[in-house]
Amino acid sequence: MFRLYGFFLCFDEQTALDSTVRMKRVLVIEDDLTIRENTIEILELNNYQPIAAKNGVEGVIAAKSHLPDLILCDILMPELNGYGVIKELKANPSTARIPFIFLSASVEKNEIRLGLELGADLYLKKPFGLEELMEAIEKLLA
Repeated sequence: MFRLYGFFLCFDEQTALDSTVRMKRVLVIEDDLTIRENTIEILELNNYQPIAAKNGVEGVIAAKSHLPDLILCDILMPELNGYGVIKELKANPSTARIPFIFLSASVEKNEIRLGLELGADLYLKKPFGLEELMEAIEKLLA
């Protein structure tokens, strides 16, 4: 408690700590504009700071420069697909430990297995629901 000009000002330590906590950054690497924008909106509404990339090459550059807390990545994209993205990021010491979620419309077991073998933490099938996405993100950022 602080005394200031005859008034008592309560200092709530938890509120002060909460106000200094940085929003978690989530990189969304997705070539489909609608999916990318919808995912970004969901993240913003849930107090995450989204970073957007429209293809794998931009995604790798963004991951290295922003060092996000988590990456959401499509698999089938132009220029560099999701498998290429994860290979490059897992080979780089500064990005190797960033949690990684693949997003894909494909549910072929061999594609899911390959993604997980390359280092993905989770695999979400498109279209994914709001709750499913947020559960996955919160699980990896807990």
